[in-house]
Amino acid sequence: MADLSLKTALLSAYNRDGLVDFAKTLVECGYQIVSTGGTAAELRDAGISAMEVSELTGAEEILDGRVKTLHPSIHGGLLARRNDASHMDELRHLDIQTIDVVVNNLYPFVETIRYPDAALDDALENIDIGGPAMTRAAAKNHTDVLVIVDPNDYNAIGEALKSGGVGLVERRRLAAKAFQHVAAYDTAVATYLREYRDANASDDDDDNVLPHELSFGYRLVKRPRYGENPHQSAGAYSTPGDTGGIVNAKQLHGIEMSYLNYCDADAAWSIVRSFSGFSRHACAVIKHANPCGLAVRDDQAQAWETAREGDPISAFGGIVAFNQIVETQTAEAMRGILLDVVVAPGYSNGALEALQNRKRTRVLEIAPHIEQRLEMRMISGGALVQNPDHLRNQEHSDWQIVTERHPSNAEHLDLCFAWRACRYVRSNAIVFAKDRAMVGMGAGQPNRVISVSLAARAAAARAEGAVMASDAFFPFPDGIEAAARAGIKSIVQPGGSVKDADVIRAANDLGLSMVLTGRRHFYH
Repeated sequence: MADLSLKTALLSAYNRDGLVDFAKTLVECGYQIVSTGGTAAELRDAGISAMEVSELTGAEEILDGRVKTLHPSIHGGLLARRNDASHMDELRHLDIQTIDVVVNNLYPFVETIRYPDAALDDALENIDIGGPAMTRAAAKNHTDVLVIVDPNDYNAIGEALKSGGVGLVERRRLAAKAFQHVAAYDTAVATYLREYRDANASDDDDDNVLPHELSFGYRLVKRPRYGENPHQSAGAYSTPGDTGGIVNAKQLHGIEMSYLNYCDADAAWSIVRSFSGFSRHACAVIKHANPCGLAVRDDQAQAWETAREGDPISAFGGIVAFNQIVETQTAEAMRGILLDVVVAPGYSNGALEALQNRKRTRVLEIAPHIEQRLEMRMISGGALVQNPDHLRNQEHSDWQIVTERHPSNAEHLDLCFAWRACRYVRSNAIVFAKDRAMVGMGAGQPNRVISVSLAARAAAARAEGAVMASDAFFPFPDGIEAAARAGIKSIVQPGGSVKDADVIRAANDLGLSMVLTGRRHFYH
């Protein structure tokens, strides 16, 4: 007959950091220990008496351990309400022991899928079934059962047990943490299976659509001092299974990253990695989420100098990204310019030494990351989700020349550059470019003519003979006329306005060349 006065703790954790010491505390507090497989063996090696789950259930593990805790003796002991006499009588009748503490964390599914060559079978084998069921049962009955999924909670809970018990508020905190732990785990599995399916779907598969239900199982990795403003708290969260990207970048030097540093560093990195096919080296300078400088060159130091010259004033205190390992010559060329963050895939020894002489500049080494298949933006009442606006490598092959004058070869190269750059400028976006470098930019304006004027003012004399890209169509000829006055010779834009004919006529009258892409690139 089960002794319902006996306190029982069930320990079954994949991550066993600190578990032996916590188990010793439980024993000191009068708990008998029940455990599984490797956990039980480790506890016994430490001199702790641990009953196997199979002893408690009277049933051996089956299917290579796939079924061991899925048993009425486990879930009955977890879910029985201690203040319900009928529940207690039923446990006695069925000879089921109450379980008062559950320590559990789950199979390493996320760790498994981090490897690019992870096989589907390996991923599926690391989907935990019994663990989440047991954790959820304990969390549901948290008024009677303590559930612990995080080793960081062992010390505080151990001290509370020694002092007389754990209060309801703390039990609820632990239960919420447990449900979140399982939810994040399930989300990682759902995301992997969804993206595995999308990655293997054909381009014409009509079922390749947004899911009806969607969750994001992010994991906290950093706590910036505050958010956009000092009165806002903030956190940086990692995508399940992803060890790359700005969130997971290794900080090699500098003061703590801020919320806005993360935002701007991500914008900078997103731009340079998209320009890898244009030249060996790409360099972007970001200020307030927009590129104020951008250039591609065969020489990295020249890429930096040309990008900085795009807007030397705004480059002060900016965020700089490179798509290749930073060379010593480049780091030396950056001397004397205040920079908040430098982002790159790596640094030569000389470059890192030079950058570490800066007191405050954050130096980030970034690893490749999983391409996002969905983008999310929070709005009141919920969220907006969309597929990312990926630029196609051969996007220019679909362009249509609509003017009497055709772009020269040099202008065509600059148009391709400007069109890609325009994708990363906030709408209404205008980019002036020359010699594969951005020389002027207008962003975030209520109308396109103002953006053209801002780009012209920034470019000044450099606008003469440059090209212009617009992220959306020109609704009237006035933007084309303003560009021509600044010295622009060729234009790339999506087209699609009811006034396209008037805009093309204005370009012809002004002796400009113009190409239409048929594809818009708004970036709000």
